Amino acid sequence: MFTGIVTALGEVKRVVRGEGRETRFEISSGFDPAGIAIGASIAHNGVCLTVVETGPGWHAVEVSGETLSKTTLGGWVTGSRVNLERSLRMGDEMGGHIVSGHIDGVARVAEIRPDGQSMRFVFETPAALSHFVASKGSVALDGVSLTVNEVENDRFGVNIIPHTQSVTTFGLYRVGDVVNLEIDMLARYVARLLQRD
Repeated sequence: MFTGIVTALGEVKRVVRGEGRETRFEISSGFDPAGIAIGASIAHNGVCLTVVETGPGWHAVEVSGETLSKTTLGGWVTGSRVNLERSLRMGDEMGGHIVSGHIDGVARVAEIRPDGQSMRFVFETPAALSHFVASKGSVALDGVSLTVNEVENDRFGVNIIPHTQSVTTFGLYRVGDVVNLEIDMLARYVARLLQRD
């Protein structure tokens, strides 16, 4: 489990394509590799991945073909920047919202404009996910916990403060870019329960 509060901005330092559809990524970051156990879960742009190896200033993860096809990770290349969050431990502060690291789909940046000191981002969601996004509700975009400002059909807006722009990949996005979208876990289960009635 995660909270959507990014704790490091990493960078893809090496990409190794497997013989099948799997890919290995080596990620450099400020994390102390001595504190990362093999098998630990770390969210990478919101995707929960298992650490398979560590080295000085880096860790490695292996990504299945399924994950590559359903997320933005298939587009990673050497130099890609990555939002990182270590998994939640008992007693940690719950600063964002409950995030599972299981991506529901990708959203496209439809608009970016200044809004005071912040930047207003408007995202376009797949039609099948748009009804899960609610005004003043929570979403995780590339692993960042955000509050939805408004929803209109298959688009929703969020404000990104300068701090978030500087410590996450949000400072790099341009119109047309795609991000990993995880809908609020509560919304997912409420919709499932309503389907049974």
